[in-house]
Amino acid sequence: YADVNEICDHLFNVVADTVHHDARFSWPGFGTWTVRARAARRGRNPQTGAVIDIPASKTVAFKVAPALKDLL
Repeated sequence: YADVNEICDHLFNVVADTVHHDARFSWPGFGTWTVRARAARRGRNPQTGAVIDIPASKTVAFKVAPALKDLL
């Protein structure tokens, strides 16, 4: 399992580095990772119920390739 873990770690490092610099990583037949902007919004503190302002941020999104989706 050590080899599989090493390969997976390397793959995720490549994806993270590519998305960080290019904002997109595509693996044909598997899917595409992209950076998406999240707008600022209001939310609630689940413990107190107080309204809080959540600042704008970026997140990583994954879209499954049609070939992989067809296998599911």
